[in-house]
This record gives sequence, C-alpha cells and structure tokens, in this order.
Amino acid sequence: MLLFQDEARFGRMSDPARCWAPAPIRPTVGLALIREFRYFYAAIGPQDGTLHWMASEKMNTECMGSFLQQVGQAHPDRHVVMVVDGASSHRAKALEIPDNISLIQLPPYSPELNPTEILWHELREKYCANRVFDSLEAVCQEIETGLKLFSAEPARVTRLSGWPWIVNSISLNAT
Repeated sequence: MLLFQDEARFGRMSDPARCWAPAPIRPTVGLALIREFRYFYAAIGPQDGTLHWMASEKMNTECMGSFLQQVGQAHPDRHVVMVVDGASSHRAKALEIPDNISLIQLPPYSPELNPTEILWHELREKYCANRVFDSLEAVCQEIETGLKLFSAEPARVTRLSGWPWIVNSISLNAT
C-alpha cells in the first residue's frame, strides 16, 4: 500500500483569498492577526482513496511517531510504503516506525510531488478562506469537518491524489 504523508498548520491568522462579487461591489473580508495554530497530519492513498489524519498541538518526532502508529494499526496485515518530505521529524533517530511501515523521502524542496499538499490547499480554500474564526477550536472543527468529508468519499481522494505518474508507478509495480 502506498501513502503520501504531510503536515500542515491551521490557525486564526487570516489568509484573504480571491472571491466573486457583482460589479461594482468590492467585497470586504475580515482580518485576524491572532497567532494560534494547530497541526494536522495526513496520509493519502491514491490507489484506493484512503485518508488517515490526526490533529496535534505540536509538530515533532513524538507526534510523527504517534501518527505512524495510528496508520500502522489501521493496516495490521499490510505493508505500508509512506512517502514523506525531508522534515526533521521524519529523519530523527528517535522516530519510532512500526514494523509494517517503510518511509521513503521525497527529494529536497519538492512539495509539488506530494498530493497531500493539494488536500491542504482544498481545505484552506473551501473551509478557511475569507473567514475570521472566534477560536482555535472553531478552526479545528472546520478542518476536521473537511477531513471527515474527504475520508467518507474515497473517490474524491483518488481524484485529488491519483496523478498519472503515481497511478502508473503503482500499475507497473502490480504487474
């Protein structure tokens, strides 16, 4: 089983995005400059639309190990090949990797090769753009709602992550 993993930070810092309004109206968007964040870990399986995710207070080796344990326990009878970026928490000697998971690192500075980045973009665009949240919990609830919807629709996850070079490499390895 092939999974692509990444982390993202979501919080109350506004990120104004383009939006439509009829001419001559200029839309106004609220702004929040509050530095509160929560990290989300996710792993996407392009072949079957699998999506695993976890929220965390921090992004460190211990939290990455917890996420790997979660994924490993979800697939006890399968070997998971997980593609990760070069974050220090993915390379740490203290990282505990379950026996049924192997990590493969992407080349440095190549986020465009990781389809999980598109998941983060979708969540920011559809659930956070042009919104000011009253609390960090409200942000987390919105992101969790989006992740649950993606998890419930494997075909949507496959469309998002089933890039030709990934699908072709999976097909070649299956033969």
